[in-house]
Amino acid sequence: MPTFRKERSGAPRGFFACEAAGLRWLAAAHGVPAVEVLEVDEQHLLLDGLVEVAPTARAAVEFGRGLAATHDAGAAAFGVPPAGWHGDGFFGPMDDPLPMPAAAEENWGAFLARARLEPLLDHPRAHDAFAPRTVAAIRDVVDRLLDGDFDDGDTPARLHGDLWSGNVLWTADGVTLIDPAAHGGHRETDLAFLALFGCPRYDEVLAGYEEVHALRPGWRARIPLHQLHPLMVHAVLFGGGYADRTDRAAQAALALPGVAAGRRR
Repeated sequence: MPTFRKERSGAPRGFFACEAAGLRWLAAAHGVPAVEVLEVDEQHLLLDGLVEVAPTARAAVEFGRGLAATHDAGAAAFGVPPAGWHGDGFFGPMDDPLPMPAAAEENWGAFLARARLEPLLDHPRAHDAFAPRTVAAIRDVVDRLLDGDFDDGDTPARLHGDLWSGNVLWTADGVTLIDPAAHGGHRETDLAFLALFGCPRYDEVLAGYEEVHALRPGWRARIPLHQLHPLMVHAVLFGGGYADRTDRAAQAALALPGVAAGRRR
């Protein structure tokens, strides 16, 4: 049986154990399959080997259906880590991951503000990554999140958490998920991740998703709000054009109407 070995000498303590817990938690939802964990220790993770094929329309629809089922498996609160892992997680490349604070928030907005956006604004590299205008916009987004402007009553979903297209492997048996940053969050976040760098057959994925779980009206307009955190991470880690994309996402998020209890600003 082919296998794939991920390893890094000197990886942060628990890095691979956290990833393994996330994969098992996602697999337990019986939605989209996650790659099987064969063994794990402090310096490596051994996974089942996968052979990629070209995406098909049928596989895309099945992926969407499965993703909705994974999300619907739920989580205890916004920000909770996967079963089998306790404490903060990790987000970003294996050679330079950022901490991903755990939380247990009742409301999604408070979780995004306190456990994602504010910690990044306080990161030592943020001063060089973001212009004052961008920082001010993000802080205004934080204020609206803490105000509950974007809380829509949706319960915590079981998220992959880093669902860009590179972590979606199309195989002969359908999509298999790899490299999660799994946690309890908002279902629109995973869908926004898929759109971040482009996902093959995205519209067909969405069609399959909505066969199982209808999305709240206006979700496409909220994509920038859900992309704000990963764009901030990319700006902090890699710089370049990600700072400009972060600024555009923050400005777009500020332009959104509130959705909580019909609130409008």
